[in-house]
Amino acid sequence: MPEPTTSQAPQCRRCGTCCAKGGPALHRADREVVDSGKIPLNHLFTIRQGEPSYDNIRRAYAPAAGDIIKVKGAADNDATCIFLDQERVGCDIYDARPVECRVLTCWDTRAIMAMYDQERLTRADLLARLPGLNDLVAEHQQRCDYGRVALWADHIRQGRDADEATQSLLDAIRYDHSLRQVAVSRGLDPGLLEFLFGRPLSLTIRMFRVKLAKKAEQVTIVPAL
Repeated sequence: MPEPTTSQAPQCRRCGTCCAKGGPALHRADREVVDSGKIPLNHLFTIRQGEPSYDNIRRAYAPAAGDIIKVKGAADNDATCIFLDQERVGCDIYDARPVECRVLTCWDTRAIMAMYDQERLTRADLLARLPGLNDLVAEHQQRCDYGRVALWADHIRQGRDADEATQSLLDAIRYDHSLRQVAVSRGLDPGLLEFLFGRPLSLTIRMFRVKLAKKAEQVTIVPAL
């Protein structure tokens, strides 16, 4: 994100540069556009509490204090906001665009920097009418808690109680994987998985400098360089 400046620009040129850097995070002011379906849940993903995420104020990665619900990228290897029409360089939901998009001006970012971590929308806000799913999300959050993941990963890297930490982390990864499979087999839209449960734990453990590996024909977890 560029430094705040006092220089002025007459208006947004709608060049798509901001959109290409990733979709916005959602705030409680965005709840109506999600509830109405203008921003579908399957176009969102969740950075879960404790998951390392980039802090634009501190310019460093830090554990998320709570849910950060963001608009998905155009593809797995393309962070460009899914709502950006890259051919015409226009927003497909411009009239219903999230509040972060409304306040961002690239020539003066003070407004968005002041509000970007305030009043964030949570999964609980959006699932309040679906207690079954809300309970399942809460159970997943507890069993795949990133605070414990960080501790297990640290033990594995340092070689302290590494066998016990490895087994605990493998159990959490297997639970996460199985839950996703069962949910889809029972009719859940696969596009909702990353909104409900965040990104797969088998992938995000790399942020803690550990990774899955095969050792003597068995899956284990080893430090990642």
